[in-house]
Amino acid sequence: MTAMSTESIKRPLPAAHATGRGPAPDPAARKGLSRRNRPLWMLIPGGVLMAIVIIVPMVLGVWMSLLDLDQYSLRKWLSAPFIGIENYIEAITQSGLLRSVWLSLSYSLIAMVVTVPLGVAAAVATQNSFRGRAVIRSIFLVPYVLPTFVVATVWRTMFQPGSVVDNALHGVGIEAGLWLNGPNTYWALVFVQIWASWPFIYLLALAGLQSVDHEVHEAAALDGALWWKKLRYVVFPYLKGPLSLAFLIGMLHHINNFTLPFVLFGIPAPHDIEVLPILTYVTSFQSFRFGLSAAMAVVSLVLIAIPLFIYLRAVRLDDGESGGRK
Repeated sequence: MTAMSTESIKRPLPAAHATGRGPAPDPAARKGLSRRNRPLWMLIPGGVLMAIVIIVPMVLGVWMSLLDLDQYSLRKWLSAPFIGIENYIEAITQSGLLRSVWLSLSYSLIAMVVTVPLGVAAAVATQNSFRGRAVIRSIFLVPYVLPTFVVATVWRTMFQPGSVVDNALHGVGIEAGLWLNGPNTYWALVFVQIWASWPFIYLLALAGLQSVDHEVHEAAALDGALWWKKLRYVVFPYLKGPLSLAFLIGMLHHINNFTLPFVLFGIPAPHDIEVLPILTYVTSFQSFRFGLSAAMAVVSLVLIAIPLFIYLRAVRLDDGESGGRK
């Protein structure tokens, strides 16, 4: 007993009992914590660049939309008269903003309604292996890889009176009219937008088709499913997500597309294709109403943010429902 008591007295106490404090911090745990936070520090350069390129100009644009800023007050635009929301009221009530919004939405919607079936059909046609498939896929991607400036320049040349388009229509007995100035300008813009944008739908649809399990195809073949039922019940459910994303991105891209109508029709643009980016450009750099054009730009930003928010909200709800089922 005495020997055991002596050994227990001579045994050193743990650090926690000797100091009366909590357990000493573990260096390994602290190192792991720093490693866990390291990706946040790596986001700082990108965040600073985003703030300089996106956030600061956006804040300046909102501030400019509240000023009476024109060619007379541009040199001292910080001291331009503050007029509040008068630019927004003028844009909605007196300018052609609402008409431009309608033109942008309508031509974008028509283009997407046509390009989605085209892209899906091309993806389904080139999904299975056959001789020359790589060449066909490369040809399909030509309109997508060409810069918008090149596409608009080529089609501007083809739409000239007596050029390729007129001769092709005359060959099938259709009387052609003026494409770059007149009542056909709207449909010329829609046609060129469809030609240039359908390969994007094709790419996303093709990516969605690659995710279809081979076993599902085999099961459908064993059940004797016809090609239409196979597309409807096997293939199309896999394309719901990619096509929804493609539809949203395509709509936003068409609404914001300035290069195509600007190069295709020039400035001043015909009244029938005065879409929102063209109207904003003309108001700013021809009428020199910089405050009014800034208000139009803010309206276009809100117009784009609404469907984007709806899509992100729907994706979040889908993720929550799938997580709940799991």
